[in-house]
Amino acid sequence: MGRTFTESGRRAQIVRAAIEVVAELGYAKASFSRIAKQAGLSSTGMISYHFAGKDDLMHEVVAEVTRVTGAFMAPRIEAAEGARARLRAFIESNVELLALWPGHLKALIEVLPNLGGDDPATVGYQASMHLLMEQQEQAVRAAQEAGEFREFDARLMLVALRGAIDAVVMRWVGDQDFDVAGAGRELADIFDRATRAEP
Repeated sequence: MGRTFTESGRRAQIVRAAIEVVAELGYAKASFSRIAKQAGLSSTGMISYHFAGKDDLMHEVVAEVTRVTGAFMAPRIEAAEGARARLRAFIESNVELLALWPGHLKALIEVLPNLGGDDPATVGYQASMHLLMEQQEQAVRAAQEAGEFREFDARLMLVALRGAIDAVVMRWVGDQDFDVAGAGRELADIFDRATRAEP
């Protein structure tokens, strides 16, 4: 039996509050009482009604962050014409998330390590990242065959790109005044020069 509109709305309210609390206080201090207060609930009972426990709630936090980031990035990447433009859109939209959804990304950084490597949410997130890497590798090879990208090890380039984006994220975590938009543009320029076919 599906959830009612009211139940779905309440769950979403609790997840939003959980994201805000985890982002501000960290995973360890994100108690049900703090989350209930953030959500404007009179007690923790409503959280316990909707979620089996903290891990269950944190699974939904991971799912919500994944939904939000995908919904933001996908249209921008799909609207770009050509492999070089899609690469730029991927990098810039990925980094732009830091400015638009700072709490979501902070929460994700906090939650995943605390759930543990064998937790279903962690395994699922890693599986989705692995699938994304495979899809990107295929797209890079297709762009190489079409002459848009030069010859290079596609997997190695994508690993380097992922590492560069993660480094920008960690720099931003430690410095909230960091110019993320500028970093996104500069990173896109770097990888455009690194991948494009010679004129």
